[in-house]
Amino acid sequence: TLFKLPGAWLMGVRMCHLDEETAIATVKHRWLNQNPFNSMFWAVQGMAAEFPTGILITREIRRRKMNISMLVLNNKAHFSKKATGRINFTCTQGEEVKKAITTLIETKTPQTLWLHAEGVNEKGQIVSQFSFEWTLLLKE
Repeated sequence: TLFKLPGAWLMGVRMCHLDEETAIATVKHRWLNQNPFNSMFWAVQGMAAEFPTGILITREIRRRKMNISMLVLNNKAHFSKKATGRINFTCTQGEEVKKAITTLIETKTPQTLWLHAEGVNEKGQIVSQFSFEWTLLLKE
């Protein structure tokens, strides 16, 4: 993270789980990533939410050993509670990522997919929800 995403690393974003289906990134509210309202700045939450969606795609691209580019086209966010303490952002769409990359390889046509990450605090309360529209392109 330090070399590929230094901003996220400085803000405290860390991966804490990754498997075939699920990725979880975590970040703790602290002085460096807070807003004037004494909660986590929305952009830090966005970085932490994007991380598990992107890592599922990156993992599958590496597994396939293909030259595939990925880029966020759009994103949406919803905030429902102040983000304080440790927030875990979870994406559970690994199967959808596999299907999109399989379709991309078989058809050689660009694919887009929406991946979602939910931010949950230490009390199990949802504080924010993010959606990212990723585009995948096979490079030859």
